[in-house]
Amino acid sequence: MFSLGIIGFLPNQVNAKQFSIIGAMDVGGANAATQQPSDTDITPETTRSEISLASTLPAGSILVKTHQRKLYFILPNQRAIEYAVSVGREGFAWSGANIISRKAQWPDWRPPPKMIEREAASGHLIPDFVKGGPSSPLGARALYLGTSDYRIHGTDKPWSIGHASSSGCIRMMNADVIELYDLAKIGAKVVVY
Repeated sequence: MFSLGIIGFLPNQVNAKQFSIIGAMDVGGANAATQQPSDTDITPETTRSEISLASTLPAGSILVKTHQRKLYFILPNQRAIEYAVSVGREGFAWSGANIISRKAQWPDWRPPPKMIEREAASGHLIPDFVKGGPSSPLGARALYLGTSDYRIHGTDKPWSIGHASSSGCIRMMNADVIELYDLAKIGAKVVVY
């Protein structure tokens, strides 16, 4: 099972408050419903490189090597696009196979109730809903994995890329996840190990 989430922040919001677990801003306020995020609101940082990769997965599949903290979009002829990612921290890492069941641009974030409870027990209060936007935990794009709660998504924490720091989702730089979103098709196989 897979799941990834995102929280949004839109500039010039009124009555915003900090959430220590996420490091983003609440999107509450009178202007929240009228402001739309834009791809120009993200930094253009990427971690992309095209490499040789022997794989039995068909072109268009995604492979995540958790210990290497790398995601590979499989190309034809034993090639792949390699991206640096953040993976699940200790106790939240997983492995398995699924498919991309849905894709979303600037997705809203609805953390699972267990996450809200777990974080509250640690003294971190997080909202049960955050509108998508440039500072959202889900970043610019999300690729949903099957019917699980896991996603491959962007981030509002670019410094977390290359680390085991998520609650199980695969985080990417926003510029990278925008590219992957355009490349990956619904129904594509995703393998995480």
